[in-house]
Amino acid sequence: MKCEFPEAVRAALTQTATTRTSPRFDTASEFQQTLRRRVDEYFEKNRINPRDDWRMYLKTAIILTWAIASYVLLIFYASAWWHYLLLIPSLGFALSAIGFNVQHDASHGGYSNNRIINKLGALTLDVIGGSSYFWVRKHNQAHHTYTNIVDHDDDIDLGVLGRLAPHQKYLPFHRWQHLYLWVLYGLIAVRWHVYGDFRDIVKGTAAGRPTQRPRGWDLFVFWAGKVIFITLAFGLPLLVYSWWQVLLIYLGVAWIQGMTLSIVFQLAHVMEDADFPLPDPNNRMNQCFAAHQVQTTVDFARKSWFWNWYVGGLNFQIEHHLFPRICHVHYPAIAPIVEQTCKEFGVRYTAHETFWQALKSHYRFLKRLSRPPVSAA
Repeated sequence: MKCEFPEAVRAALTQTATTRTSPRFDTASEFQQTLRRRVDEYFEKNRINPRDDWRMYLKTAIILTWAIASYVLLIFYASAWWHYLLLIPSLGFALSAIGFNVQHDASHGGYSNNRIINKLGALTLDVIGGSSYFWVRKHNQAHHTYTNIVDHDDDIDLGVLGRLAPHQKYLPFHRWQHLYLWVLYGLIAVRWHVYGDFRDIVKGTAAGRPTQRPRGWDLFVFWAGKVIFITLAFGLPLLVYSWWQVLLIYLGVAWIQGMTLSIVFQLAHVMEDADFPLPDPNNRMNQCFAAHQVQTTVDFARKSWFWNWYVGGLNFQIEHHLFPRICHVHYPAIAPIVEQTCKEFGVRYTAHETFWQALKSHYRFLKRLSRPPVSAA
């Protein structure tokens, strides 16, 4: 097993050599080579396959069963008010778990050595309302390559709604963002469902940049996914409930899903201890690619069995950004290797002990960015 860059990141890094507007990294540093070698040695010495782990298949079965059971009970069997109070959150959290675990690993090629299995896992995103085609271009390429670089990482761009990085423009109403953004976080899933993907396919963009529109099989999957999602979210429920009840159920599930996804991903990068570097006048970054990933990313709750299981290793975001093609069930084992190597090479490695510590750090950072920049004052 060789811990090389995934194809999407390699393609983006190769493109930077000929694209003036894209920052460029050093991809051959001693730190980066040492890190890869040590992680390779861990898998080889212990004769472990970095993918196709039985724990991942068992987890997938549990999560899909959880999601299907929650949906069936909510739509066809719920009758009392407390049923809805239990089943709406249950379905929202289950859909988030599919995103965190199944589609995320599969989209990165970290679920299986078999491309078909990875593709099937990635398609779960289309069933729950997203687009596996545009996810690869926004997340795998833009976010994983240009992490926390303003105007290149779409994950830290809320437009005028919020300020998630020090170099972004400040607007007067941002003074309350540490309060109102928590509500908007819950709407991210609704935005995907009714606007984001449709805008991208019409405009031919991803992460705000031109991209090739899906064609052939990819185009079929895009529209088939939308039809399946609309049928599950609205079509079947309308056979049982009135339109306003269906709308309330949808908004409840989608808001919980959006809030859960948003918070977990924000705790990885929009934090006090994360860097937000800019390229130099020659459009080069002053760190190698691996060091950039470590210092723009933060881990949290690494010793918690719950967070390790539920968020699909996304509490080990540093390890995920360095080795996205390794199944997340291995991140707890390779984290000490990564942390020790960072210590030896003087690369800052940040990990919050608990989820609540990380959440407080994110809140403090939002509040810090809610104040006008010194230069503006």
